[in-house]
Parts: sequence; structure tokens; C-alpha cells
Amino acid sequence: MAVFLAGTPQMDAYRRDLWWAQDFAARSRSVMMGLFKEQVAKHFGAAKVTFSDELNCHHNYVSEEVIDGELMLVTRKGAIRAGKGDLALIPGSMGTGSYVVRGRGNDASFQSASHGAGRKMSRSAAKKAFTVDDLIAQTVGVESRKDQAIVDEIPGAYKDIHDVLDAQKDLVDVVQHLRTVLCVKG
Repeated sequence: MAVFLAGTPQMDAYRRDLWWAQDFAARSRSVMMGLFKEQVAKHFGAAKVTFSDELNCHHNYVSEEVIDGELMLVTRKGAIRAGKGDLALIPGSMGTGSYVVRGRGNDASFQSASHGAGRKMSRSAAKKAFTVDDLIAQTVGVESRKDQAIVDEIPGAYKDIHDVLDAQKDLVDVVQHLRTVLCVKG
């Protein structure tokens, strides 16, 4: 494992590349959102579609934050920022919907919360345990692919999102439950 010490050329190079990559990802998400909005507006043209503020919540990233009065790099792997008042998204599985949450700013968690339900079984275990018919049954009412290539994403392979949120009551407050109507995988 490599260790980069603050103030060294190696850390400076790491941080430069890290910020560049994260900026690239943010711009990519922005372009995708713009294209999505364009297509929705085009499809529903006569309805004069409007959009409210965007919720841009990424996970698996690094940010520079003050923790216990000290400036630090905080790595959130499988986590989101849940600072006091921060809006974020915690997804469930492709069949259970997602939640818009507001961070409570819990310092014990470094103002973080989980970024999703999380798997309860590996992808290979899910492919052995479930069939395409199971996938179809568990995603009734959700427009999505329903084939062998994505059986590993079946809702049954994930933890119950409601239990996950219940375990984070000290980290986030639920603002809204979003029901899944369309899921793009693969």
C-alpha cells in the first residue's frame, strides 16, 4: 500500500490527478443530465416540462473537509456526504426505489451515510440463486431489462433499503421516497 505524505511532490501529484478525475466525472454527470432533460422536454414538448433544482450526489470520492478542527482528505467509498442540511440520494435496488435524504451532520460518522442498500449476496451467488423468472417477478411495474445478464442485480440480492435507512436515523432524515418506474442496467 502506498502512503502519500502531505506536502510531498507525490501527494501534490495525487491530489492534482484526483481533482482532475473528479471534475471530469462531475462534468460527465452534468452532460448526461442535460441530455436527459433535453429528451424529456422534447418528448413532452406540448406539456412545457420544467425541472426543479438538480440533486447531484456522487459516491466513491474524496473531498477536503474540516474534521474536528483539522483540514483532512475524507474518502467516501460506498458513502455519501450527510452534512447538516445536505440533500442526498440513497438508492435501493432496481425494484425498491430510492430515497432523497437530508443530512443531520453527525460528526461521529464524519458527516457521512451509506450510498445505498448494499448487497446481501455476491453477484456470483445471486446468479446461482435467482432466475430470469425471479427477476421478472421482483421487478413488476418497473420498465427494465429482464434477462440473464442482469440477474445479479435482482432486488433479492440487496439488503432491505427500509432497514438500511432505519439504521441511519442518526445520520439522515428522509425527505422523499422515489418509486422506481425505469431502471437502466448494463
